[in-house]
Amino acid sequence: MADLSFRISPNIILGSYTTTRLSQYVKPYGTRFMLIMDPDLKEFQIQDKISQTLSERNIEFILFDHLTDGSNTKELEQALSLARSSHIQGILAVGGSKALLVSAAVAALYNETKDLYDFVDGAAAESEPLPMISIPTTIRAPYSFTNKIPVMDSRTRQIKLLNIQNNICKMMIWDPNFFVTLTENQSVSMALETLCLATEAYISQKANFFSDMFTEKSVELMGYGLDGAKSLDISTPSEILLAQAGCMASLASSASAVGVASLAGLAINARYSISRSLVTSILFPYIIEDAGNYKCERIEHLAHIFGIIDENTHREEAVKQFAENIRQRLAKVNLPTRLKDLNLTMEQLAIAAEDAGSLDTMNTLPRSMTTDDLFDFLKQAY
Repeated sequence: MADLSFRISPNIILGSYTTTRLSQYVKPYGTRFMLIMDPDLKEFQIQDKISQTLSERNIEFILFDHLTDGSNTKELEQALSLARSSHIQGILAVGGSKALLVSAAVAALYNETKDLYDFVDGAAAESEPLPMISIPTTIRAPYSFTNKIPVMDSRTRQIKLLNIQNNICKMMIWDPNFFVTLTENQSVSMALETLCLATEAYISQKANFFSDMFTEKSVELMGYGLDGAKSLDISTPSEILLAQAGCMASLASSASAVGVASLAGLAINARYSISRSLVTSILFPYIIEDAGNYKCERIEHLAHIFGIIDENTHREEAVKQFAENIRQRLAKVNLPTRLKDLNLTMEQLAIAAEDAGSLDTMNTLPRSMTTDDLFDFLKQAY
């Protein structure tokens, strides 16, 4: 097991209606912010709710919601230009991954003098960052606790990792009342992506007692959130349970590392604008089966915690039932279970495998893999 080297930076606040106290939380960081928000949230009046609570303490904000194609460098340039010309004091991030990742990049690079693409090509951000406060509107935020964040290089549509400063995110507010934008299919695929994220952290070479603690509790809560608790003593609403599971899975992956499915999801999303959650969910059963060859006891343990196998089911049978359970959940809501159902070609998968293989997180996978090995893995799911 790897040595632990991890620092928790954000103050995490999780619960219903926590955003009603947003003005109280942001006041110590300034009175003029850039609000980076997912444009899909407009129809749910979330901007109005944010505006109302900020106005209570005379906190001004400028809005940036030109997020159309994930966290890409073209939109990041626009956000940086607006932020610098507006002389803001901090960033408020509201939305899913694209809003949170663009916000983190703007906060990190605001005071830098180098060109954006110097950082895309590997330079590390070193100047004093702006403080950022995040409000996720989905149940997971896997890169919010790390100093490496994925962005899509608009020149090539290749996924890259920005090296940013530590401690950019000062506060993360998880309010399940903001989880309003997802369809049933999106909710299921995101829940399975979150479960995959926790599983990858559990079998990674970087796994440690700290990440294991978060993983095991995340998987337990995810089981309760998806299937209901077996004990009447647990009466917490499912949306709260899922938010708790997502928060803990995100912490687990930060203390450990993401794996093949998450990397492939990033690469395919960047290249072809296909849902990262959907790609990861399709690959998840194959992650389980592959890990069953060398981390069988760990996979079995998670299956027991998840509550989908009985106490007499062990090893290979536990792995088999775990993988099958995930496929059944996808089929139940008519989600695809094969990558070919996403209209991807083998040639496109080969390119995505090369993109994922170029990321340095390949070094933390549960087993040593080359780009060819990664492509072979994707072919199994095709």
